[in-house]
Amino acid sequence: MKNRLSCTILILLVSCLYTFAQNVDSTWFVNNYTKKEVYITMRDGVRLFTSVYEPKNKSEKSPILMTRTPYSCAPYGEQKFRAYWNNHYINYAKENYIFVVQDVRGRWMSEGQFVDVRPFNTNKKGNEIDEASDTYDTIDWLVKNLNNNNGHVGVFGISYPGFYSTMAALSNHPALKAVSPQAPVTDWFMGDDFHHNGAFMLMDGFAFYSSFGKPRPKPTTVGPTGFNFPTRDNYEFYLRTGALKNFAKLMGDSIAFWKDVYAHPNYDDWWKARNPRNFVTNVQPAIMVVGGLFDAEDCFGAWELYKAIENKSKKTDNRIVMGPWYHGQWARGDGDRLGKVRFGSNTSEWYAKNMEFPFFQYHLKGKGSVDSIAEANVFFTGANEWKKFPSWPAKEVNPTPLYIRPNGKLSFSPISTREISFTEYISDPAKPVPYAEGVHTRRTREYMTDDQRFAARRTDVAVFQTDILENDVTVGGELFADLMVSISGTDADFVVKLIDVFPDDFTYGRDDNYIMNGYQMLVRGEVMRGKFRNSFEKPEPFIPNKPTKVRFQLPDVAHTFKKGHRIMVHIQSSWFPLVDRNPQQFLNIYEANDSDFKKAQIKIFHHQSSIQLPILK
Repeated sequence: MKNRLSCTILILLVSCLYTFAQNVDSTWFVNNYTKKEVYITMRDGVRLFTSVYEPKNKSEKSPILMTRTPYSCAPYGEQKFRAYWNNHYINYAKENYIFVVQDVRGRWMSEGQFVDVRPFNTNKKGNEIDEASDTYDTIDWLVKNLNNNNGHVGVFGISYPGFYSTMAALSNHPALKAVSPQAPVTDWFMGDDFHHNGAFMLMDGFAFYSSFGKPRPKPTTVGPTGFNFPTRDNYEFYLRTGALKNFAKLMGDSIAFWKDVYAHPNYDDWWKARNPRNFVTNVQPAIMVVGGLFDAEDCFGAWELYKAIENKSKKTDNRIVMGPWYHGQWARGDGDRLGKVRFGSNTSEWYAKNMEFPFFQYHLKGKGSVDSIAEANVFFTGANEWKKFPSWPAKEVNPTPLYIRPNGKLSFSPISTREISFTEYISDPAKPVPYAEGVHTRRTREYMTDDQRFAARRTDVAVFQTDILENDVTVGGELFADLMVSISGTDADFVVKLIDVFPDDFTYGRDDNYIMNGYQMLVRGEVMRGKFRNSFEKPEPFIPNKPTKVRFQLPDVAHTFKKGHRIMVHIQSSWFPLVDRNPQQFLNIYEANDSDFKKAQIKIFHHQSSIQLPILK
């Protein structure tokens, strides 16, 4: 999403349009389905608003496919239909699925109190609730009260509904047979929307929570208003506003989760209770985790949820699909490109036909087979092809250091001499490195594959690249940055970007509207807040000018650097306004003043710095 607010708006515009457009699918759906709206009572007496779409065709018993969402199950009114005909969901309709969408507790038309990423309660007693119990109670009502259902339920959802899908998988209702968490919110401190490795993702956090976080005293069909930005130049707005305490003033006192974030600057028990990976044991339904290689919000969540289930629930039928997509692109659009970069085929259509639809058909209707769905189904950009693996990370991976060398070089061979050398730059919080070229109002989704030449030309970005590759280099799996650094202050951020440099004569063809010669495609980028280098629970200051190891993991990659290309790495200490600015002093950044932000001299030592690539043999 440009931010999750814009994603919400897009979902409401696309998925909730009820105009009966004059096309075959929309007319067919309206003529063949009925809608009813019901309140389902939970074990503690709270009622959740639920829309149910049932097929008129009763020739066979129908499975139930459900989504639970904080983004509204609009449109409201039994004569107003959600536009299930606008994407591949129409295929489920033609198989007579019952569609259910529910406003989660405390959102929109449901009763109760909303809690963000409500913790899973492992020892619920009596009428105690969590999102898993709400799912259990909902499923129980549906299978007992919807006529002509076959007793099999599936749950899926994208983004925040992906989190509720994970919680559904923990409900252990016997009727729940298959769950697909898609771009699932998983860990808001380590890698999803609001923090990456402890660094605060300022732009998404503020733009989203300034509207989504507003309290809703009673059930309503009217959504909250957003923040009125004084300028459409987001770089200028976030820089002008300054320290995080100034954003707290703009946010006000009514948004509880924003205050919670400020109150928990480190990875404490409060955050750990909101990490579903800690609870995915004994998962009963079949799981298919779905995500995008270039998902600006949840690039972390899909990979890491899948791995957690693999590690903690070894008997679960657990699979993963990762395509070359932005947030939710597999459910809308062709998936044949992102920004300037092309992927050679309609990957979204391929996914729907070969992955999602067969998964639910098999588990909910007993039709077809899932034999063609591997354990890991991953699209490799560069080569632009799907690969299937019996595990992820693949056993064929060879972790290989790509060494940082003097004079802007990268090499698979280490430096032969132990002579100390380094690349240095000045990081100035008053002029942070932008995350994307140009002027933008909202965060772009295309930045995940954007041309990085604008950044390479800055003096506060350290640039290293290989010679022209003589053979293809395919990377697939876990990616690590292993840096030896020194800083003149007591804290700093380190942004590492892995980049594919296209040949000087590269072109997609006559319809190029951008100079692709020498394009620097961002393959993967990630930030590490330096003070968390040894522990996310207990941050530590740097000793000024002392060489210090900073090692961290970036989200997994799946990419082929083609023969004739180069591999490039950027290292910088700001990525603005995507990431909040580090004052470059060791302190609680949520309490920092504008006067606390200082310039810092950053050194990257060559002989002990590398990027560990997961090279597929």
